[in-house]
Amino acid sequence: MEEFSFVGNSEIETIEELYQNYLSNPESVDKSFRLFFKGFEFARKNYDSPSSGGMVSKEFNVANLIHGYRQRGHLFTKTNPVRARRQYFPSLDIENFGLEKADLEKEFEAGSKLGIGKAKLKTIIEHLQATYCESIGVEYLYIRHPEVIEWLMHKMESTRNTPHYSVEKKKSIYDQLNVAAGFEGFIHKKFVGQKRFSIEGSEVIIPGLHALIRKGAELGVKEVMIGMAHRGRLSVLANILKKPYENIFKEFVGDEYAEGISLGDVKYHLGYQNDIVTEDGKKVRVNLAPNPSHLEAVGPVIEGITRSIINNKYNKDFNKAIPILIHGDAAIAGQGVVYEVVQMSQLKGYKTGGTIHIVINNQVGFTTNYLDARSSTYCTDVGKVTRSPVFHVNGDDAEAMVYALELAVEFRQKFNADVFIDVLSYRKYGHNEGDEPRFTQPTLYKAIAKHPNPRDVYGEKLLNQKVYSTKELKALQDGFNVYLEKQLEDSQHIDKVVIQRFLEDYWKGFRYAEPKDFVTAIETGVEKSKLLELSEKLTDLPDDLPFFRKVRKIMDDRKKMVKEDRLDWAMGEQLAYATLVTEGHQVRLSGQDSIRGTFAHRHAGLTVEDSEKLYFPLKHLSENQARFNVYNSHLSEYGVMGFDYGYALATPNGLTIWEAQFGDFYNVAQVIIDQYISSAEEKWGLMNGLVLYLPHGFEGQGPEHSSARIERFLSLAANNNMQVVNCTTPANFFHVLRRQVLRDIRLPLIVFTPKSLLRHSKCVSKMDELATGKFEEVIDDHNVDTENVRRVVFCTGKIYYDLLARKEELDATDVAIVRIEQMHPFPADQLQIVLDRYQNALLHLWVQEEPENMGAWKYIRGMFKGVSLVPVARLASGSPATGLNGLHMVGQKEIIDKIFKKCHCDLKNKYCGLQCVEGKDRKEILKQHKYFSEKPRFSI
Repeated sequence: MEEFSFVGNSEIETIEELYQNYLSNPESVDKSFRLFFKGFEFARKNYDSPSSGGMVSKEFNVANLIHGYRQRGHLFTKTNPVRARRQYFPSLDIENFGLEKADLEKEFEAGSKLGIGKAKLKTIIEHLQATYCESIGVEYLYIRHPEVIEWLMHKMESTRNTPHYSVEKKKSIYDQLNVAAGFEGFIHKKFVGQKRFSIEGSEVIIPGLHALIRKGAELGVKEVMIGMAHRGRLSVLANILKKPYENIFKEFVGDEYAEGISLGDVKYHLGYQNDIVTEDGKKVRVNLAPNPSHLEAVGPVIEGITRSIINNKYNKDFNKAIPILIHGDAAIAGQGVVYEVVQMSQLKGYKTGGTIHIVINNQVGFTTNYLDARSSTYCTDVGKVTRSPVFHVNGDDAEAMVYALELAVEFRQKFNADVFIDVLSYRKYGHNEGDEPRFTQPTLYKAIAKHPNPRDVYGEKLLNQKVYSTKELKALQDGFNVYLEKQLEDSQHIDKVVIQRFLEDYWKGFRYAEPKDFVTAIETGVEKSKLLELSEKLTDLPDDLPFFRKVRKIMDDRKKMVKEDRLDWAMGEQLAYATLVTEGHQVRLSGQDSIRGTFAHRHAGLTVEDSEKLYFPLKHLSENQARFNVYNSHLSEYGVMGFDYGYALATPNGLTIWEAQFGDFYNVAQVIIDQYISSAEEKWGLMNGLVLYLPHGFEGQGPEHSSARIERFLSLAANNNMQVVNCTTPANFFHVLRRQVLRDIRLPLIVFTPKSLLRHSKCVSKMDELATGKFEEVIDDHNVDTENVRRVVFCTGKIYYDLLARKEELDATDVAIVRIEQMHPFPADQLQIVLDRYQNALLHLWVQEEPENMGAWKYIRGMFKGVSLVPVARLASGSPATGLNGLHMVGQKEIIDKIFKKCHCDLKNKYCGLQCVEGKDRKEILKQHKYFSEKPRFSI
């Protein structure tokens, strides 16, 4: 039978269809099936006679029965501790496979498929029942790789999915259940009514995680990264990561944080890390990342952290670090970011060697019944997207849980693929300890109220096995309770709540930013000779590779711009990366279409003709250069931005960039912006240097591709929590990227990048500006008659070039156009220097392309102290921009015309220098002047 094992791994309906095709036309089926059916027909006709009792056909029936258990046994398990499971049809009754009770005592060769040799049918069924229908159900036959199926099949069927542990291991499992149950019970009594999102009902997670870490260490794992929501977090912190109990108790009553944390966060969002030593002396670093209540947001962050550690600490050895994601059943089924993360699992730029997904399946989402929480059969059905094995485990069976996680980590290490563990359990209380669950699930909670906890279930089992006596079990419980009482007493002597700095080892040498860090820019220039050398390497193509003709033209154009000393945006960007990697700072850039660039400006990877190969000049600069990687991501924002945030979190010395295809697309990842980028330092003390590239500019392309929503970032900007810039020159972009890495502080950097300016004849820089300059937060106008400047126009980004074109057309040297290149932290000192220069100015304008309720205006007006700033913008709108290019052009012209509006007084030919108010009471004249009597805003 083993010769035809492919038959057992195929759908029965498919086999039947192939068989019918074979009967009609033997040549219509694959050769392997043709030979199989030929042998089947020979046996059926020559040996399956009445005198043989139809044994040949029944052998196939038994084979089908075995396949049925392997394929559908998970539907008929004993995995639900508090609910009767739904009924599925057809069942696994032998009658559904052409067998009958009289066959139970007959022996069948098909038993060899299970590794038990020729055996009675009842023995085969007992073996199958134990393997696939007791405390563990498994889905795996949809996997397309026969070697994976065979490996899983052998592992499970050879042990009947039933562990046989030593007395010492059983005692260890009980001890871990005891501390889990005892810890939660102690808090429930001592801190009555306080939220903690307890793990009660799912305590088997604790011995399961212990087993996973121990088994992982045996298989070479050095680090484990855990991401989980709030349910059970306190128990994982205390009983897996060994966070001192007294510190947790202090968090229930503390009223002040130690230095370094501004606002902090609730105790069940906090992270921690520790070195755990297993029973056999192996050390594993275990990291639990902090995360918000936004369920599953931490998933991509954990993946990014893990990938960074695998790349940079373990030389790309996937078996050294494992990501573990602990989900809730409603969250894994309902949150789209889970799908985004699962789709990353085998992608070149994002894979982490396989994630172990553990689901704490309470069978309720907040108050929503599981039948209302998903359409799929299981909450873990997302795992089938990548054809990952899924184990369903009874949350009352501690040994099954330990066994399943040991098998899971073994699978992960062997195949570097995802695996899912669905722990069917319950929560003892409501969504939190203050909820009344009987409002919404009265029958379920009636059953839960009568149900013993997993510790006591396992304790009863060990009593029956005479591993422990009743007295010994009570002594263990009482002893742990006494220990917790002492820890509670010790907590009262702790002065302030301390939040451990996550990934502290990685952040040595870095400090939190201070206001003074944004007053004086650091030097970021690079010697001109070095820049010229790198430019040559960036534009020289190897002679032994045939490149697409247009690729060679791009390189020739870049050589020409270097020779003419007119560097465009792409060249400034490339040189920023080149200088950083040759100075030892790795660069990672990822996003949709980032290799070429959405607007075909970057061309970081060059196509080799008639192949799928790409040549990356930035990887061939020097022998000792740091790593440069650019990846085209899958069509995901939330997941990929979260991944890159995590990567940056574990790579403080590198430049990590996430790029939006269009600037407004980042809004799909708003959770990462709100919960990590803008607030993680104040909540958890996290520093992070992630850079976001958000293409921004109103160019008549419609509302969806115009605005990167500057206003949203500025509404979140406070306390120097991020840097928000809108550079107008390649040189300034070059310097801000270098500044991001060369300082000893790390803040997220939001860069509103250009579109039309990528090829604008004026948007160029000289090599000297890269060699000797530094980032300019404010760029003044040097084409002015300073004494006669009556109007100072402030702006940011691309509209500067529209204003510049009109100014040059009119030769309006009495109008100064000042660029605010960095909006946050606001460069007040640098701005004051500019304001002081124009002592005779009568009018200060803020000009923006965006509607008045969008863009930077509402933020900017609060930053100009002592200056009456007048806005020039489109009228407030719910949509960023018009969909008609013609209408856009009309609006843009009106904004520009407003700035250079002619004077309506006696000096009719002057362009609003307002010389008419010279020598008069300025305030009175300004009130009466026709320019100001009109509302200075664009309207159609």
